[in-house]
Amino acid sequence: MKTTLPSHQDASADLPALEFITTCALPTPWATFLLHAFIEVATSKEHLALTLGDVADGAPLLTRIHSECLTGDALFSQRCDCGPQLEAALQRIAAEGRGALLYLRQEGRGIGLVNKLRAYHLQDAGADTVEANEQLGFAPDLRNYALCQPIFQHLGISALRLMTNNPRKINAAQEMGVTVTEQVALLIERNPFNERYLSTKASKLGHLIEP
Repeated sequence: MKTTLPSHQDASADLPALEFITTCALPTPWATFLLHAFIEVATSKEHLALTLGDVADGAPLLTRIHSECLTGDALFSQRCDCGPQLEAALQRIAAEGRGALLYLRQEGRGIGLVNKLRAYHLQDAGADTVEANEQLGFAPDLRNYALCQPIFQHLGISALRLMTNNPRKINAAQEMGVTVTEQVALLIERNPFNERYLSTKASKLGHLIEP
């Protein structure tokens, strides 16, 4: 059943609207989640939410807001921390028996897959992750977390224990009227390929990681 979801209680607000499409079961190695599909009306991009347990009871919910990273999530790239963060978040939710993970189609901090690979090429030549985006003409981070608001509203989620190292996600959740009761660090082991990437996220993007 398709349902168009307003992105804010004020229908005139200039925020993205999502259309709820369907829900199905998703068995994983850690738990069987419910997988919810949404389509962003303006762009036709598909966004997902995975939930486990009663997420609408009002109690703060262990939650991860995760932006798509094909290279890290599906191809096991060690250039970033995305794939390990995705797996760790699902494991923590499963261990707790209750939680949610929003999977937003905002590849490459919003620049898209092909441009992300162009940025990787520039990083191979010496640029850091922020410099590479800027050399391509993009801001360091173009993600829009307002996409979360209609998903949270649809699922009845009002308070979070947010798994993130990114203060911008905490601020975005609070701005959309969702209470963040706890910031849960999601730190991933460094390796020779992601060392500079993690340090740049700390020093230039404000992530709560030791630079």
